[in-house]
Amino acid sequence: MPSQPRIQGVIFDMDGVLTDSEPLICSAAVAMFQENGLRVQPEDFRPFVGTGEDRYIGGVADKYHFPIDLIAAKRRTYEIYLRLVPAQLKAFPGAQVLVRRCQGSQFRVALASSADQVKILANLRQIGLPPESWDAIVTAENVVHKKPAPDLFLAAAVQIGLEPCACVVVEDAVNGVQAAKAAGMRCVAVAHTFPAAQLGQADLVRACVADITLADLTG
Repeated sequence: MPSQPRIQGVIFDMDGVLTDSEPLICSAAVAMFQENGLRVQPEDFRPFVGTGEDRYIGGVADKYHFPIDLIAAKRRTYEIYLRLVPAQLKAFPGAQVLVRRCQGSQFRVALASSADQVKILANLRQIGLPPESWDAIVTAENVVHKKPAPDLFLAAAVQIGLEPCACVVVEDAVNGVQAAKAAGMRCVAVAHTFPAAQLGQADLVRACVADITLADLTG
């Protein structure tokens, strides 16, 4: 049998992989809806985790048949979110170590997130992995189709100059794992946001990002 291609690039998701940001964006979105006169629940957002804020907010609005100006709603959600970041946003233990270990091991390292650039830049600076330290960053604004479509990860592979089969994705969300596999990439999932049983499409599932080794990434 032919040998498997050597992994040369690591593509990280951000929310739920590097940062414990899911509760913050959820709180911000709940507050935004309440300002607009609709009381929603945190669990309403769960099916849309990892799909980007357009779908994250729009999906809940659709559920309640609630008309909303999505551009204004997203802008207000980010305003609330960015106020929470300095005091509440932290990196998951081991996240910085893993990223820097990959960088020091001559992997090409990219970040691909369904979030908008304003959120990505704030998060990365807050957790000590500044934008300039990455080989490539792909945001929601860079693609038409968000996760579970593979477009974000395929765009990241192009930016770091690798074929998809030479890349591994680190994900936490069901939609993200589906996107990685649709892109033809190896996927290592962390059970930060969803239980391991729901991440079974990944090639490997670890309990947390601190448990991931370079050997896990390369397979």
